[in-house]
Amino acid sequence: MLCKVKRLVDPPKGDADWNKSPWKDIPSELIQNYMGKKPDHLPKAEVKIAYDDTSIYVIFRVEDRYVRAVAAEHQDNVCTDSCVEFFFTPDPDVSKGYFNIEMNCGGTMLFHFQSIPWKKDKIVIPKSECNKIKCTHSLPRIIDPEIEEPIIWTVEYNIPISLLKKYCKVTTPEEKSIWRANFYKCADKTSHPHWLTWSPIDLPKPNFHVPQSFGILEFE
Repeated sequence: MLCKVKRLVDPPKGDADWNKSPWKDIPSELIQNYMGKKPDHLPKAEVKIAYDDTSIYVIFRVEDRYVRAVAAEHQDNVCTDSCVEFFFTPDPDVSKGYFNIEMNCGGTMLFHFQSIPWKKDKIVIPKSECNKIKCTHSLPRIIDPEIEEPIIWTVEYNIPISLLKKYCKVTTPEEKSIWRANFYKCADKTSHPHWLTWSPIDLPKPNFHVPQSFGILEFE
């Protein structure tokens, strides 16, 4: 899988509006490959990504049902909620480790750096650093009970490149540079769980920590 990452002249305003500039002019990528058995509920999840000299900008849009958000603080286990995720190596070589930023529909995030998948030496990014990631979202922070009816939700955030450089070597985003990444949608403990990916992962059971299956981010 290949995603072209557009350079921005002016950064987004950060209001989680999928249809405003500059997002309206950037093609989206579908997160539509499911892991394990085909889920009963298959939401339509899309993502757009862009960059400038200071930050990586990401926005997700999900046409969903059975939406839940109970994680209250950053670094809580947000993947059990209605959640979108961005796993990425800021370099072409996935053996150098990867970040996983997971965000529920209410804007609460988990942010780690993994040198090797599932090892105990992962770095939990301090909450003070998580707060440097400016996030906006269309739904309330807490949703309980579930919203069972069809609903569209968005989350938008920017990741400062200077923050990433504190934890690993970063290939500077510029024309023709390459990062590796995958995007995910999950909802582990909702009434209708599912595990969706952008770049396919050929495993019988859900597992997002598979950097060898990351697709390519090519900066323009």
